[in-house]
Amino acid sequence: MTLQNTKNLRKQVAPFEKSTTKESVWQLINTVVPFITLWYLAYLSLSVSYWLALVPIVFAAGFLTRIFIIFHDCTHHSFFKDRRANRIVGTAMGVLTIFPFDQWGHEHSVHHATSGNLDKRGTGDIWTLTVDEYLAAPLRLRLAYRFYRNPFVMFGLGPIYVFLLKNRFNRKGAKKKERMNTYLTNALIAALVGLLCWAVGWQSFLLVQGSIFLLSGSVGIWLFYVQHTFEDSYFEEDKDWEYVKAAVEGSSFYKLPKLMQFLTGNIGFHHVHHLSPRVPNYKLEKAHNNTPPLQNVPTISLATSLKSLRFRLWDEKNKNFVSFKEVKALVEKRVSVQVKPEL
Repeated sequence: MTLQNTKNLRKQVAPFEKSTTKESVWQLINTVVPFITLWYLAYLSLSVSYWLALVPIVFAAGFLTRIFIIFHDCTHHSFFKDRRANRIVGTAMGVLTIFPFDQWGHEHSVHHATSGNLDKRGTGDIWTLTVDEYLAAPLRLRLAYRFYRNPFVMFGLGPIYVFLLKNRFNRKGAKKKERMNTYLTNALIAALVGLLCWAVGWQSFLLVQGSIFLLSGSVGIWLFYVQHTFEDSYFEEDKDWEYVKAAVEGSSFYKLPKLMQFLTGNIGFHHVHHLSPRVPNYKLEKAHNNTPPLQNVPTISLATSLKSLRFRLWDEKNKNFVSFKEVKALVEKRVSVQVKPEL
């Protein structure tokens, strides 16, 4: 992709960067109201059976994922034109999704600025090692990496660690404004949890909210994982790294069924979002459909995305993700080439 093409692509997307207050308010209504309604239905269903309650719980988890996308847009200041409105609504949505607005906004901005940059990994992204780094690592680090990359750990324990624990503490070096926002978010979460436990009982609260949290948390981490972990993704050293290439080649177009696209706030158009974070989620599809070059980006479906579960390491030589099994075969091949038969 040439420099001129890069400029043209960003210019073509620019018209979609303006939020519309009417659409933003409507999305708040058609997201938060159904979530609260489904939560209450799940609570009422517990008097019959937890299995019956699972029906509204599953849909409530979907709407909580959609709430997170609103929170996510607010941290980019793309949901409303007014920065204060983004901050107020974003903090409120952060209470529902248990994410502090300023802390996550900082980490996510770093993620956007460094996604696919091999020399700037470590903030706001999935822990990814290259093949050579993995082979050179000590045994304890390799074991830790394999543990981290285990699907049960990443999509099961991951939400518990990141959302419930990590999000409660300020990062090192955080400024006062960010620290105070984290304290405020924690206090509001505690107040909301206390109110709901008083209103419905702690057992019912844990059954309903705990189930919604685990489901939506797993979906959230899966979306983040699969949209950057596909076979021919984009990773380069800093000297060769390009922002636009990282956006359109290192972020997938996750083509989902319409209902799932709705519940995930169009975040499947991740290439558009990384190209221009100022495009609100409700305009991502329009930007994609009206920008022809964006229709020729890495595309994955619900079925093909499952292949990403076996991708573990980035192969710098072949520019693709590989599994641990493939790395083992690669090492054996290297050894066989190096060992020459005696004459």
